[in-house]
Amino acid sequence: MTHRISRAPRRTARPSKAPRSPRAPRESTWRLWKDLSPLLRLLILTQLAFNIGFFAVLPFLAEHLGTAIGMAGWLVGFVLGLRTFSQQGLFVVGGWLVDRWGVRPVVLAGCVLRIAGFVWLGYAEATWAVIGAVLVIGFAAALFSPAVESEVARQAVVWEEDGHGSRTRVLALFSVAGQAGAFVGPLLGALLLAVDFRTACLAGAAVFVLVLAGHLWLMPQHIPGRVRVRERGGVRALLRNRRFLALCCAYGTYLLAYNQLYLALPDEVQRAAGSQAPLSWLFALSSVLVVFAQLPVTRWAGDRLDLRRSMTAGLLLIASGFAVVAAARPAGWTGTAGLLPAAGFVVLLTVGQMLVVPAARAWVPDLAEEGRLGLYMGALSSVSGLIVLVGSAATGSLLDPDLPAAVPWLVLAAVPALAVALLPRREERTGPADTP
Repeated sequence: MTHRISRAPRRTARPSKAPRSPRAPRESTWRLWKDLSPLLRLLILTQLAFNIGFFAVLPFLAEHLGTAIGMAGWLVGFVLGLRTFSQQGLFVVGGWLVDRWGVRPVVLAGCVLRIAGFVWLGYAEATWAVIGAVLVIGFAAALFSPAVESEVARQAVVWEEDGHGSRTRVLALFSVAGQAGAFVGPLLGALLLAVDFRTACLAGAAVFVLVLAGHLWLMPQHIPGRVRVRERGGVRALLRNRRFLALCCAYGTYLLAYNQLYLALPDEVQRAAGSQAPLSWLFALSSVLVVFAQLPVTRWAGDRLDLRRSMTAGLLLIASGFAVVAAARPAGWTGTAGLLPAAGFVVLLTVGQMLVVPAARAWVPDLAEEGRLGLYMGALSSVSGLIVLVGSAATGSLLDPDLPAAVPWLVLAAVPALAVALLPRREERTGPADTP
C-alpha cells in the first residue's frame, strides 16, 4: 500500500481523572466508516467475515456430533469444551506471537489453520479426527483474534488522538461487525445444512479463503508505528500489573453474566413457556439490538462518560437485568407474561454489554506495557475466560430447584454490581508500563 495507513499512538501522560473525549460532530455510520483508515476498514470487515464463517458451522456442531457421528452426550460436551479452551484459553499465546512477529503473519497463519480445520471437520468421522479438527479450529482463532483486536485498539487510539472523537466509537463499530457476522452466520449455515454438514464446513472454509486472500493483498508487511518486541519478560510485568488484572476481573464478571444467556436464561424460559422455543427469538433480539443500537449508545456514552464510568454503568445495567427476573420470580408468571422478565433481562444485559465491551477494549492500551498490546489484549480474553470457566460451575449450582425462586437471580445480580469496586482508577501514566 503506497499511502500511509497508521501512526504509532503517542504516549502522553493522563491526568488522574481523565477528561472526557471532545464531542465529535454527530455523523452517520457511513460517514464514520469513510473517516476510518483503510487498515481499520480492513480489520473491521475481517471481523465480520470471521464471524460469518465461524457461526455458519459451530452452532450446528453439537447436533452433528450427537446424531451423525453418534457421540455420547458427555463426549459432545467434552469436545465443545476443548474448542473453547483451545481458543479462549490460548488467546494470550496468540497475543504474545503478535507482539513478537507482527499482525500480518499471525493473521495469515490463523486463516490457514481455520481453513484446514473446517475442511478436516467436514470429513472427520472418527472421534480422534473430530477432536483434532476442533482443536485446530480453536487455536486458529487464538491466533488471529488477538492480532485483529489489538491492532484495532491501537489504531483506535491513533484515531482519537487525531481529533476524530472517542476511540470507543471505532471499537463499537468493530463490535457491530462481529455481531452482524454472528447473526448472518447461523442463517447461512441453516441454509447449507439443507445439503449436509460437510457443505456448511466447506462454505465456512471458503469464507476464510477469501479473508486470507484479502489480507495477502491488502495487509502491509509492516504496519507503521507497530514495534515488535524481541526481549522476554512481558508476562512477568503483566502479572505485576494490578490495575490491568483488576480490569480483567471486572470484564470476567461481565462475561460470566453474559454466559447466563446459555445457562440461566434457558432454565427461566423453560419454566415460563414450557419449552425453549422462545430462546431463538430472545437471542435474535440481543443481536438486533447490538447491530442497530451499539453505535448510538457508544456515541452517547463517549459524549458523557469516561471509560470507568461507562463500564460502571454497563455492569450496573447488567445487574439490574438479573434483578428484574428476581423480582418477578415469586409471582410465578407463565406464558407470555412469564417471558416478559426474561425479555427485560436480555435487553438490559445487551445494553450493558454495549457499554462494557468497547470501554474495556479501549482501556487496555492505557494499561499495557509499551509494545505488548497483543499480549495484553490476549490476556484480557484468557483471564476473563478462566473466570467464566470457574464461575460457571458455581452459578450452575445456583439453579438447584430447592432454592427459593429469586435467590439464584439475586446472587447473579450481585456479581456484576460488586465488580464495579474492582475497576481501576484512571491514574497518570508514569512510564511505558503501567505497573505498581
